[in-house]
Amino acid sequence: MIATELFVVLAFIYLGARMGGIGIGLAGGAGVLVLTLILGLDSGHIPVDVILIIMSVIAAIAAMQVAGGLDWLVQLSEAFLRKNPKRITFYAPVVTYLMTLLAGTGHTAFSTLPVIAQVAKEQGIRPSRPLSISVVASQIAITASPISAAVVFFSGILEPFGVDYLTLLAICIPATLCACMVGAMVANVMGCELQDDPIYQQRLAQGLISQQQGKTQEIAPSAKLATAIFISAIVCVILYATLISDSVALITDPNLSRNDAIMVFMLTAAAAIVTFTRIDASKISEASTFKSGMSACVCVLGVAWLGDTLVAGHIDEIKDVAAELLQQYPWLLALTLFLASMLLYSQGATTTALMPAALAIGVAPMTAIASFAAVSALFVLPTYPTLLAAVEMDDTGSTRIGRWVFNHPFFIPGVVTISTSVLLGFVFGELLLG
Repeated sequence: MIATELFVVLAFIYLGARMGGIGIGLAGGAGVLVLTLILGLDSGHIPVDVILIIMSVIAAIAAMQVAGGLDWLVQLSEAFLRKNPKRITFYAPVVTYLMTLLAGTGHTAFSTLPVIAQVAKEQGIRPSRPLSISVVASQIAITASPISAAVVFFSGILEPFGVDYLTLLAICIPATLCACMVGAMVANVMGCELQDDPIYQQRLAQGLISQQQGKTQEIAPSAKLATAIFISAIVCVILYATLISDSVALITDPNLSRNDAIMVFMLTAAAAIVTFTRIDASKISEASTFKSGMSACVCVLGVAWLGDTLVAGHIDEIKDVAAELLQQYPWLLALTLFLASMLLYSQGATTTALMPAALAIGVAPMTAIASFAAVSALFVLPTYPTLLAAVEMDDTGSTRIGRWVFNHPFFIPGVVTISTSVLLGFVFGELLLG
């Protein structure tokens, strides 16, 4: 019976992947219907906290976007990259990493990709090099963001094992950032030089390559204030988490849990942005970040619910088969997360679907933390929105997808970055937990 149920799960994940976008969440819900009403499994756990946190954070980000905050951050990023154009392959991923770290969503990379492509082209640098590692950096930074749903959920299930929120961040932030630099080193030597690329030469001869710099966008007067409010809310989240943590314990009986505090601070930040910048609150739901965030909520709901329904129904069998294997070969957890995230297209969905099961069968917390970055393999299949956007932004043709699906410029830098992050996760984990 478990083989039939596993086939159902994989079939609906495949169906959702074919649908694209929000389809993975819709198909996940349909899969739960089949598993419960037709095959007789009990319904699994719905990750309510994760969904509510995503909604709260996205509301604040969307408010900041409407007030012009994201445009201002992009302008700052462009100024930084143009001051250091020769090193763009190393500085561009730092920009996308920090923006994702700040916002808790990799979709902030959309606004910086055109800048990266243009600056690289102006310097005669193959745009595929900075674009590829920048997309990867925007994805892996989710596993280090203080307000991402994946980090918040993962830290919550780690607490019973004696690993708090701040320790998780202390391991994941340096491991992923250093790994991005290693990935940038690899990306910096991939492919021929731009002037030697025959496709670039062909497109240049046909007049298909724009030589104009992008126009400087006028920044709204409210942009800086909105950004300051949003960043202040993130600082408050981290401070509050510190005060209620077991290691500091200045607040021993908190009225708000950490998850509730994130929601409260983010909603308060959104309210403050609307109040003090006088933006039209009705426009928040029309912002691109709001739409992508709500889509993420549906994806997490459907996929995580589907995965938990299968795992919860067979947790004893999974323990018997997988526990000893993972204890002997802990790297298999990273490989499992890597392969799952390829299909689930969400770090949050992959984390909520698989990490509780991994800890339940006896995987050591340090192994789980080190493997956490592997939930970011969204770049493997060339269908993820930011990856496709990078391809479209590069009119030189250097960032192209080959006929064999996996032979695209994102694959090798991405695999190197995740592998390095897993290795560094064990190193930093040993220092902080060993």
